[in-house]
Amino acid sequence: MNPNILTPEVQHYLREREAAAPTEIALQKSPFPDVSAFELAQQLDSRQRCRKKLPRWYETPGIYYPEKRSVEQASSQVTADYKASLISPGTRVADLTGGMGVDSLFFAGRAEGVVHCETNGKLSQIARHNAFQLGVHNIDFKVTDGLAYLQSQAADAFDCIYLDPSRRVGHRKVFRLEDCEPDVVDVQDWLLEKAKKNLIKCAPLLDISAALERFRGVSEIHIVSVDNECKELLFIRIRGYQAPPRMVVAALGGKTAKLAFDADAEKTAVARFGDPEEYLYEPDAALLKAGAFKFISQHYGIRKLHTHTHLYTSTQRIPDFIGKTYRVRNVVQYADFKKSKDPVYATISTRNFPVNVNALRQRHKIHDSGHMHLFFCTGGKDRLLVIFASKC
Repeated sequence: MNPNILTPEVQHYLREREAAAPTEIALQKSPFPDVSAFELAQQLDSRQRCRKKLPRWYETPGIYYPEKRSVEQASSQVTADYKASLISPGTRVADLTGGMGVDSLFFAGRAEGVVHCETNGKLSQIARHNAFQLGVHNIDFKVTDGLAYLQSQAADAFDCIYLDPSRRVGHRKVFRLEDCEPDVVDVQDWLLEKAKKNLIKCAPLLDISAALERFRGVSEIHIVSVDNECKELLFIRIRGYQAPPRMVVAALGGKTAKLAFDADAEKTAVARFGDPEEYLYEPDAALLKAGAFKFISQHYGIRKLHTHTHLYTSTQRIPDFIGKTYRVRNVVQYADFKKSKDPVYATISTRNFPVNVNALRQRHKIHDSGHMHLFFCTGGKDRLLVIFASKC
């Protein structure tokens, strides 16, 4: 960590050039004798990455930005805030994989105190500095391996332990629990001895059923999406918990919505099927990740178009549906659509359809437009349909 980066002159230089390309800055001669062009470019690059992901950091003067990999691996502000809502106020929290310190900082907003463990001394120093700049003073920063630190602590030293295992081993990305570092499956029983509650963040691509076969004591699984993109799987483990877990879908972004149900609800749910009616529903990515395909139909009282087509329909609009809602304008058979010579201007999607988007756009000369949305899908009796719809 180079303290010269924090001087008023350098900070002013970076703010004045916040829209510049970092590569251009790196190729220029640095105007500061104690700060290299590479360091200026790195600060600028990471600052730009934080503008939307971590606006609290971006808007606070005197922030020291780590290298871009640390920013990329950090939680976003909106998901960190959500995770903080899962811990009880006034508790003691250990963040064993502290990194840039985003999660620790939001935990500190609710907890009595947080211990931030990070093996990278420079990154720990940066996280400590930034916490001070952000006005947070109840985080204890430890330059150490989180599991090694926890071993030295007594049973119930903490109320909650948080882990975000690294899913990058060398130059490879991994997704299986056992391949991540640390291997939380191997130490899961021991973790619950140190704290009665564990919060474990996993890759969105992780198979939930496979994870439940490996994890014990899972009370809740939170599937978190931001702007219809699945971002995090969060497993809450409670000491002694033996009942079936609860699934919680959390769709964050412009409009926050949550839906909780038993993990086995899909097994007993009964879906109703029908042709497209007045409204069409496209479930949020978090709902789809939950695999709640029949449950969606049963819970909202809407009809599914086909067993393998995850689109739903109703005559009356469902205002609290978690996902996108469209007004159906027209429905035609794909065979009839192919015969039409009229130019089509629309955004297109496919759901359970034998032709992909690019091929459809080229084959039928469909011009991209945001006013109309075409859904190419399979409906009842395996009919290929084209649904003309506009977003509500």
